[in-house]
Amino acid sequence: MTRYLRALAFAALACLPALACQAGDGRLLATGGAGQIEGAAGGGLVPWAVLAGYGTDDQQGGAAFVTAVRTDDYGLDVIGAAWSWNNRIELSIARQTFSLDTLRDTLSLPTARFRQDVLGAKLRLRGDLVYGRGPQISLGVQAKRQLDFHVPSLVGARDDDGIDVYLSASRLMLAAAGGRNLLLNGTLRATRANQTGLLGFGGDRRSDYSVVAEGSAAVLLDPRWAVGIEYRQKPDNLGFAREDDWRDVFVAWFPNKRVAVVGAWADLGDVATLQRQRGGYLSVQASF
Repeated sequence: MTRYLRALAFAALACLPALACQAGDGRLLATGGAGQIEGAAGGGLVPWAVLAGYGTDDQQGGAAFVTAVRTDDYGLDVIGAAWSWNNRIELSIARQTFSLDTLRDTLSLPTARFRQDVLGAKLRLRGDLVYGRGPQISLGVQAKRQLDFHVPSLVGARDDDGIDVYLSASRLMLAAAGGRNLLLNGTLRATRANQTGLLGFGGDRRSDYSVVAEGSAAVLLDPRWAVGIEYRQKPDNLGFAREDDWRDVFVAWFPNKRVAVVGAWADLGDVATLQRQRGGYLSVQASF
């Protein structure tokens, strides 16, 4: 399975330059979003209804990204890619590596990292981000597999794989915030994931699906710069440690339609018994 996922990732990255000749110039700058930590187009923590790249209704598009998050005791590194067709369907892939050196030393764990692979698909159901009366609405699915399941199983996780299903609504309102463009996004997610799946799926406290809410808001200061906030509600499945909601404050820079850079200050709350996990987030994306 892991070799298959790696092959897909390399194939996606290799194909992205070829898609550049097909990607559209009609969508507004920044409307492709950034690479979300599970591979979908959106913000850093939350998927949006937008699709990756800048392809319009008769074009293809795509994006590849790398992300690093560093808190006091943990690190998360993500590499991913996404491809969209006719601004209707998005396919994505991501590999997450979660470093936990402090927890390993404290609890004498046999590993210092957890890895997870995520395959995603998103379908635009209706609407447009900018035009028309209603928001753009998309239905997404993320199939996840945790690759280092021994420790999560010992603390109560039930499964090493799971599927998240989410529904996102996004709208870019022109000149709505003091003359500047305002982006709003709301997402509902059905999930069994512990810490997005990095600690497995289901637990001794709760094993069935939870419906959680996620949201983003951003103001475009000008066509190239945006500031915003995100919030991601989390289920609480494991008895050994409470799982807190996530939030961040971000700044995004879109120098052109090929590059996006996002910096953020993230607050992940308590993670696996270690308290107040806060720190920096940096993501760089190439779009086609």
